[in-house]
Amino acid sequence: MASCLLIVGFYFTTTNAFTLLKGYALYKWDKPDTAEIATTHKEKKAPPNDQLYDKRPKTGDLIGELYIPKLEATLPIYHGTDEDELEKGVGHYAGSVLPGEKDNSVLSGHRDTVFRKLGDVGEGDLLVTKTEAGTFTYKVRKVRIVDADDRTVIVPKPKATLTVTTCYPFSYIGSAPERYVLIADLLKSEMDN
Repeated sequence: MASCLLIVGFYFTTTNAFTLLKGYALYKWDKPDTAEIATTHKEKKAPPNDQLYDKRPKTGDLIGELYIPKLEATLPIYHGTDEDELEKGVGHYAGSVLPGEKDNSVLSGHRDTVFRKLGDVGEGDLLVTKTEAGTFTYKVRKVRIVDADDRTVIVPKPKATLTVTTCYPFSYIGSAPERYVLIADLLKSEMDN
């Protein structure tokens, strides 16, 4: 009996079963409290260069949440895309602007955790980011499938854009060769004062 439990435990921790279960728990139950996200701040005036934020976050900081209405999912967004941030939720690519700002804000997540149903989201669907600066609603304009090493997803854009990426195919075992990419344009901004 003990050896059977040991074998089952070893299998569980060395396969995708553990990652899938952890992702399901994060997807279903790990919704950050709005108080964690909101910060007290004085009346906001946009800093120079169209920046909506008074200060830039540090790697690992919780910067907001991503709500995907079609999936009825609210996911925490952390600044950075290292494994530490991606284990906790959606990662914000540090080389991109923050949500709501003019240019390309890039978010990434694991396909077997937070973005396991992202393939159900397509053109015309909404993506909503909520940060200390406000709530920004984007509408998906385009869906792309690109090679894993394709860097065009992080290029600058002439207007406020949200790019959301995850590994593809969703059912692929191991390191996936492609990326599923949603490109969304800013539809509405609700600024916090």
